Amino acid sequence: MKTFTLDEANELLLEIKPKLLELKTLYAVIGEYRLSSRNASHSSQYGGGMPGGSDYVNKLFKIGQLATEIADEGIELKDYSRGLIDFPAERNGRTVYLCWEIEDVGEIRWWHEIDDGYAGRQPI
Repeated sequence: MKTFTLDEANELLLEIKPKLLELKTLYAVIGEYRLSSRNASHSSQYGGGMPGGSDYVNKLFKIGQLATEIADEGIELKDYSRGLIDFPAERNGRTVYLCWEIEDVGEIRWWHEIDDGYAGRQPI
């Protein structure tokens, strides 16, 4: 597992933030397709299909692509719709997460224990 210093994580935010914003937008758009995709899935034995099906599939592909790019950097994507990510880091000899989401605006100001999750966020 790759770990980040606070400076490294903050520097990487410049590259990651546009991807998170795009993910958030894509995730909202595919939400509009949920009912149609369920109906198409249920009728797939009869040929399936749905209005906007190609667009839906392309957006799902793009979501997967962006999520993979983020994961390849060593960052954990926790919530697509909120743009919530965790950077593994070392703190007092143990691995913790530096936590950031789009709503935080600016640099990373929070961390939490690996098992505590978002609810356990503490100021750096």
